[in-house]
Amino acid sequence: MTTPVVSIAYHSGYGHTAVLAEAVRDGAADAGATVHLVKVDEITDAEWELLDASDAIVFGSPTYMGTASGAFHQFAEATSKRWFTDAWLDKLAAGFTNSGSKSGDKLHTLQFFQTLAGQHGMTWVNLGLKPGWNTSEASENDLNRLGFFAGAGAQTHNDLGPEGVHKADVATAEHLGRRVAQTARTFAAGKAAV
Repeated sequence: MTTPVVSIAYHSGYGHTAVLAEAVRDGAADAGATVHLVKVDEITDAEWELLDASDAIVFGSPTYMGTASGAFHQFAEATSKRWFTDAWLDKLAAGFTNSGSKSGDKLHTLQFFQTLAGQHGMTWVNLGLKPGWNTSEASENDLNRLGFFAGAGAQTHNDLGPEGVHKADVATAEHLGRRVAQTARTFAAGKAAV
């Protein structure tokens, strides 16, 4: 059985999104993947090569003013060199984001990631969870407490530091990492069988 390689390409302005990136890493590693964290605002040539060699790339960014951060947008534009050569064609992709408000237009950020992945010909891996915290018996501690399907959405109060990232959101990000790693293993087995 091959070990899938999952890279997490993310930007974190104040540390909250880094907590989620680490949770995605932990979930993917727990599922048996080799995992790389890549800070897109400090990306090196060697890290670009890591992304090129990955089975899956998970995009992560805070949601600022209704979309991914400026640093992430710069990274996205720089991926055009990969687009011209189809370097990421048929890789898996997924995404996660954090904002200060419960909605905070996080869906737009996740859709931006989906569009970026689509332009590269990547296959999107969704969260694969029903929404939590949507009945009177449910709890804010449920997985997917904010009810996103496209990827992992998190909410952290603006006046809290990285330690304030909600534990349920961390667990949801871990779930996403496991799901991406498991899907990458399935894809690799399928390619080997064809």
